[in-house]
Amino acid sequence: MTSIEAPVIESHGLTDTGRVRTDNQDALRICHPEEHQTALHGHLFAIADGMGGFAHGGIASTLALEILFKTFYADVAGPVPQRLKKGVQDANLAIYQTAGRMGVGRMGTTLTAVHLSGHTLNVAHVGDSRAYLIRDRVATCLTNDHSRVGELVRMRLLSPDKVRTHNQRSVLNKCLGLDLFVQPDLFAIPVQADDLIVLCTDGVWGHVEDQEFAGFALAEPSLEGYNQAIVDEAIRRGSDDNLSLLSLRFRALTGHPHPAPPGSALGAFFSRVFRR
Repeated sequence: MTSIEAPVIESHGLTDTGRVRTDNQDALRICHPEEHQTALHGHLFAIADGMGGFAHGGIASTLALEILFKTFYADVAGPVPQRLKKGVQDANLAIYQTAGRMGVGRMGTTLTAVHLSGHTLNVAHVGDSRAYLIRDRVATCLTNDHSRVGELVRMRLLSPDKVRTHNQRSVLNKCLGLDLFVQPDLFAIPVQADDLIVLCTDGVWGHVEDQEFAGFALAEPSLEGYNQAIVDEAIRRGSDDNLSLLSLRFRALTGHPHPAPPGSALGAFFSRVFRR
């Protein structure tokens, strides 16, 4: 692939309060070149879902993204995974301390972030907001849900197709802000031109099946139309939560592509890396 000066990334974020909640506790952030030296330090994108069961979830989610971006781009010399980890842990501490100063007890939020550099996508993840990769008309969920139900799936005590209807689906066992320390999931995957990455909160994926994320991409060529169609469908199916998506399409990437993994099944490749 011919080297280019900067990747060509289409991006679009959409957040909706929904039809039941009165406030929106979701937050998302798109990296803008004028804010950071993205040509040198890569492109960061993130989504967060403030926990409705605790006080000020909207403050927690917004603060998480603010601190993550500030920390990540402040230390441009370190390896990307290390900077992502520090960004998540700084965000966790800031939320924990803010809750104490405000005297509100506990504040919490999920946080899922992706960073693109060359043909590598680094992912940092805490909670149950998800990241999907859509490639060759197949949608693959990249993240594990840090929830009681997600743990049951990983223990093979619950089938993955039962997650969306389980009455404890939204009970998290890990998030930002509840404890002094948190360990995010950190991993990297190779990406290629025309890949579509979708970050979304559980108000969306709780009512849209994994493979449907690929189906909507075929029907809606623009990311704005894609996000809106998914949100509308989740609401139509009865979502009672805030709904947020952040979608990225890689039109062109810098550097040399990674060698293709052996075999033709993308799912088989990821099964060696991720355990749902």
